[in-house]
Amino acid sequence: MPPVTPIAYLALVLALGILAQWLAWRLRIPSILILLAFGFGLSLTTGARIDDYLGSEPDTLLAIVGLFVAIILFEGGLTLKFSELRQAGVPVLRLCSLGVAIAFALTSISAACIFNWNWRVAALLGAVLVVTGPTVVGPLLRVIKPTRKITSIVKWEGIVIDPIGAILAVLVFQVALAGELQSAGGAVALALLKTLLVGIVLAILLAKTIEFLLKRHYIPEFLEGVFLLAVVAVAFAASNAIQAESGLLTVTVLGIALTNQKSVSVRNILQFKENLRILIISLLFILLSGRIAPTDLATVALPCLAFLGVLLLLVRPASVYLSCLWSGDIDNRERAFLAALAPRGIVAAAVTSVFAIEFGHAAHQGKIDAAIAQQAEQMVPVVFLVIIGTVLVYGLIARPFALRLGLASRNANGVLFAGADIWIRKIATTLSNDGYSVMLLDTRYGNVAAARMDGLHAVRANILSEHVEDNLEFPGINHLVAGTSNDEVNSLATREFAHIFGKANVWQIAPSDKDAHPTTSVASHRRGRICFSEEPTFQNLQNLACRDGIIKKTLLTEIFTLEHFHAIHGEEAVILFLHDESKGLRPAAADLENIPAGTTIYSLVSSK
Repeated sequence: MPPVTPIAYLALVLALGILAQWLAWRLRIPSILILLAFGFGLSLTTGARIDDYLGSEPDTLLAIVGLFVAIILFEGGLTLKFSELRQAGVPVLRLCSLGVAIAFALTSISAACIFNWNWRVAALLGAVLVVTGPTVVGPLLRVIKPTRKITSIVKWEGIVIDPIGAILAVLVFQVALAGELQSAGGAVALALLKTLLVGIVLAILLAKTIEFLLKRHYIPEFLEGVFLLAVVAVAFAASNAIQAESGLLTVTVLGIALTNQKSVSVRNILQFKENLRILIISLLFILLSGRIAPTDLATVALPCLAFLGVLLLLVRPASVYLSCLWSGDIDNRERAFLAALAPRGIVAAAVTSVFAIEFGHAAHQGKIDAAIAQQAEQMVPVVFLVIIGTVLVYGLIARPFALRLGLASRNANGVLFAGADIWIRKIATTLSNDGYSVMLLDTRYGNVAAARMDGLHAVRANILSEHVEDNLEFPGINHLVAGTSNDEVNSLATREFAHIFGKANVWQIAPSDKDAHPTTSVASHRRGRICFSEEPTFQNLQNLACRDGIIKKTLLTEIFTLEHFHAIHGEEAVILFLHDESKGLRPAAADLENIPAGTTIYSLVSSK
């Protein structure tokens, strides 16, 4: 009997998974490290493993893992826009073709030499480790904040390469069962062709069907998320039934096709899938890491260190530089950064666990030697150690390296202003002179021209247009201040940009209808955070700036407090931004009460 009841075990897994995600957010470290620690810890303290509750038959676990990975890849596909390929298309193609071949060959040879494994197991590990872990890359990119081009390359490579790695692993497994490549060559080529054909055709047909249903409103909005979840599950199962292991390709292409059609928006569906992805990753990492005994990790720890060194110092740099050789689409700085970013994630862990079980099946049926199956079991702790090692190394070096190469901004406290009216131009000029990144978006020629005359980065564009999100870069920018004269535009802008900067970092000025009756004002939950002390409206700020307003920069101390500031400048003074060493620059909240000593305040005050 398992040491804890099934419901208690599932409750622990769920609670620990969410706790790990929260701790990772607070500590600003990749969540995967905490998830793995919790998975190992849960197994050690309770003695419980997911296998204890599924019985001796592993097919259930295989089905669960496969479906979860399919949902993750579908969600990843939903984030891939073809517009990002204008600059990143050629590098992504090279990395996902020639780069995969180079990484596969070098990793397989290294595994065979270091671990002294049979070529079948070494080749399978090589196939699995060509993936780069989009679930880990995403959080790292949010911390690094590199250029849009680098972000696009890394994101596309990480998501597209996952089904490629899974398909490659299937082909290697088929060759492993056949015993030699020559006897399996024809079957492997046919299987690859059928996989590509089934995956792409089925995905496009489903995407067109879903587009038709959503466009005609045959699916109500409240069912869109769960409807697509069901479609992904059916597509994955149907694709695998037609052609083995083609399901991952199908769901990835399905996600890409849906997000790039123009008929209907899938933004709300993407938000639902993002929340689901976090839950699935949390569950999978804890469940799969809990299956590994500490003795298994200790057995392969030393050779794994050497293997990890080869992956970091040889395999990844060689695959990037050789695949992008003589390519004018990326420069040497970008090649160097790509060579220093290839963390592995949940797909590698899941696929390895699946094929370790498949090797056990094959050994039980007499298709391969039992010794090979035992070596395949050793792949699992190796991959988990590789995941830990790559996440730790790349997580530590990626941002400093990007800064050194000039591919990321040192100041990540910059501000994107929706609007370019005079009060915005005044504060933006002061912030820009102090070294902060600022960008102003406005639809009016006069405001944009005036901002550019002041030396500011101003763009004539609607904050709500697709052009802004798809084509503009926001280097060093971490906050949005929606300060147009249109309250509804401000509210919509904060909602649209919450997924880029985070809900806590999207702000809007106080709406002019804040004191209006609830029947005529915008609902509070549809707005962003209200910024600036005393909750000034657009007209208040504009009047003060046009009359005699100036931007004042003041350092509060133990002697000169906020009370002294108001005594000098009066209650009409508006505190706009705060800066201190611990939190950096941020807009002042509307409900600002006390500001500690050591804080610099940027305020709009009367020059009189």
